Amino acid sequence: MVHRNAGKDADVLVSVGIPFPPGMLRDPRMVRILDESGAEVPAAVHTTLLWYAKDGSVRAVSAQFHAHLGDDAETFYFALGKPRQRDLPAWPYANGLVPDVQGLKVAAALATLSPVWLCNSLIAGPQFPAPPDEAYANYVATQFQWARPLPVNDPTAWLFDRPSTLFKAYIRTGRFDYLQAADLSYHFYMKYIRRDGLAMSPFCAGGWTYNDKPCDVKYVYVEPILLALGLTGDDSEHDLGTVDKMMTLWENGGWGNRPGPYTRPSLHFTERMTGLGLLETVSAYELTGDHRYLERVEDRIGWLYEHQRNNPDGLGDDGSWRNSWNLHEDDSWNPSTDVRGTSPWMTENIIDGLWHAWLVTGDPRIPTMVTAFGRYLEQYGWIKPDLLHYEHDWRNPCSGPDGQIAWYWSSSHADTKALSHIEDSDGWYSDAHTVEIALPVAAAYYFEKDARQSAALKHRLDALTSSYNMDCAKSADPLRRFNWNNRGAGVVAWLIRQPPGSGATAAPEAPLASTKSVTP
Repeated sequence: MVHRNAGKDADVLVSVGIPFPPGMLRDPRMVRILDESGAEVPAAVHTTLLWYAKDGSVRAVSAQFHAHLGDDAETFYFALGKPRQRDLPAWPYANGLVPDVQGLKVAAALATLSPVWLCNSLIAGPQFPAPPDEAYANYVATQFQWARPLPVNDPTAWLFDRPSTLFKAYIRTGRFDYLQAADLSYHFYMKYIRRDGLAMSPFCAGGWTYNDKPCDVKYVYVEPILLALGLTGDDSEHDLGTVDKMMTLWENGGWGNRPGPYTRPSLHFTERMTGLGLLETVSAYELTGDHRYLERVEDRIGWLYEHQRNNPDGLGDDGSWRNSWNLHEDDSWNPSTDVRGTSPWMTENIIDGLWHAWLVTGDPRIPTMVTAFGRYLEQYGWIKPDLLHYEHDWRNPCSGPDGQIAWYWSSSHADTKALSHIEDSDGWYSDAHTVEIALPVAAAYYFEKDARQSAALKHRLDALTSSYNMDCAKSADPLRRFNWNNRGAGVVAWLIRQPPGSGATAAPEAPLASTKSVTP
């Protein structure tokens, strides 16, 4: 369906991204565009993404054609199976843009595809279309009522990647308003990526300048470029040089430390930076096929594997990526008062990164890491109900009496008193993060082979449905909550429909051996 997005002209230039699952398409000449009567219309179709990690087949094309929007929407179709007969000269994507808000230009028309096709295409990994009255989909829709307006007064509203969150909401539902908001957010985000200079502090090319902190790499996202290209055909906001600067800034650490192995207890570490760094590096490889990024993915997997199993603090392997509470909060390290542990909700970022890395690499270490953290989370991550009483019921009242809440800072070594002290000072209403913690639970369920552990995880997943509370969804404090809840959580609906432990025997294929390929 082609929708009017901006402007008033009836005749519009349409560019649409059409994603495909591995092996379905190898020649873009086999894609035809049809009008509502089934007649072929002149079109230009070219490949934008390849399945570098699979069989090298076409992952997405951009299809361009002319449309007359007598109303605000018209139906067109794409067809496969025989060569296109009516070709049209292609045009730069920017030719179809018209002025919109905030000095931005956006597409005059956007085209939506069915959620079944979008999910089956695997453009965002395995997804399951949102059925009518799904509790989680309704939760997202309720949040969208306050999250839809473009946030221009709160730069932190972009933390955890607003454009990708909206693109993924569109994939599961096919909703035009989600795609429209995703597209606008994407143009706003990319407008502020620094294109000139060196990709290192203090210049920080590739950084996001809107928050006056271009060296803060936790705002540097490549995943929305991949999704925008695959879903809208928009190649106007990036080039290989820009992507390389973004990833070089991640490699240099921005204004922080260069990423690397966790070698000492006094090393600064946050699960958010580690997880986002892995996710964006995976996305850069999927976008470009550049083998350098794949090598960095493999490095990051190795660092996480060693950290989890051979923590330099000497306290053993508990399944977490244990680190320092002092340094986590940017305080001075004091080993005599430090609380060694981890943030359950921030670790969701690591699991999200590992999940996408597994889809690309099939690295056998990843399922073991995910299940180890799932066991840790079940044993040490959740606050036991008997600790929740009128003086210390840290849950938001909207969660209800069965609301699940994880420790703001969890530990297998610190006592309840120390953790409660942290919860009292920093963790009130940290159940705002419970929705996204369903991802590590569901991912562990997918990989867990032990029947007893699987049953515990399933029980936890059932309990977590209380988090999809409409009163909680109406809370817009803070705005970035929409992103942290939903950027990775959509896949939970797919994971929980798989047999427990089925992921342990379903490793994807390894990437192709090509050492230097780029986006076509």
